[in-house]
This record gives sequence, C-alpha cells and structure tokens, in this order.
Amino acid sequence: MGRIVVSEFVTVDGYMQDPGGAEGLAGGGYAFRFNRGADGDAYKFDELMEAEALLLGRVTYEGFAAAWPGRTDEAGFADRMNGLPKYVVSTTLEQPTWTNTTVLTGDVAGEVTKLKEQVSGNILVAGSASLVHALTGLGLVDEYRLMVFPTMLGTGKRVFADTDHTADLHLIEARPVGSDGVVVLTYSRR
Repeated sequence: MGRIVVSEFVTVDGYMQDPGGAEGLAGGGYAFRFNRGADGDAYKFDELMEAEALLLGRVTYEGFAAAWPGRTDEAGFADRMNGLPKYVVSTTLEQPTWTNTTVLTGDVAGEVTKLKEQVSGNILVAGSASLVHALTGLGLVDEYRLMVFPTMLGTGKRVFADTDHTADLHLIEARPVGSDGVVVLTYSRR
C-alpha cells in the first residue's frame, strides 16, 4: 500500500506560499535566500528518487507543468520529475499536458484511498496547499517532511489550516542542512 508523504518548504511561522518567488508575493523566494547546502539538495534528490508517484493540486501542477518538461540536469532530477506518474486532484483541469498525468475528480477521500491501494511506495505531495489541508483533514497523510527556513512571512497560505481536527505526530528526524539555519523535520502519524 502506498504512503502519502507531504513535503513542503515552510517558514518558521508555518507559511508555505511562494518559496521560489514565482508567484511574486511579498516575502516570496525565501527558499533561495538561505543556503540549504549539498546535504539539503541531496535530501530533496533522494526524496524524489524514492517516490513512486506525485500527487498535486491543480495550481501546483500547472506551475510544475510549465517549468519541468523543458528542464534537464546531469543528476537526473528533471528526468525523474518528468517521468514519474502524476496525479492531479482537480474539478477544473480537463486537458493535462505534462507526461504521465492523470486527473482525479470527485471524492478526494475515495480517489486518494484508491491511489494508495494502487501504488506500492511513496506518493509525494509538494506545494498544493488546499490539497494538503484536505488530506490532513481526512487523516490520509502518512508522513510530513518540512524543510523549515529561518524566516517569517506573517501572512499567507499555511501548511496546516485552522481546523477542529487534531492529530498527534511522531518525530522521525530533525536535522539541520546547509549553513543558514535550515532544518528538516520529518513526522509520521502516531
């Protein structure tokens, strides 16, 4: 059975929006203002190589689909991004253009549960704030991987939405990466 692994760049105050700066939001681009070092890059590389599929919301999918198909690199990161099966939760996306994309419509809980039954390894979720909120609320996330950057945005999209849902987590790993105070926190559900 597959595992839903949410992997996010996040600020110390819990915001995940615009880590690369592509959205042009205030405070955006924070992921590039700090050195996550070779160990942080290796962490993200290994995470992608271990994934069996990507699960994305429409907005993140459209950003990735615009960026990744034309990229290449010697390490094979771009090839892996482009080659992985991609599943997009959306009620509006009708003609996906990125290779190996399937659109999941309808009941999120049912569709994602079916996907977990079909995939044997990690199903990686990146970005996709609304989808992460839904998956968290439904209790479908098996692991959270948060690369925390030492900055505060003060406003924006949070990794965890305000909700009445509570969940206890188990810390699997906490480790600094790079030289600027970036920390990777990995939690599983208890």
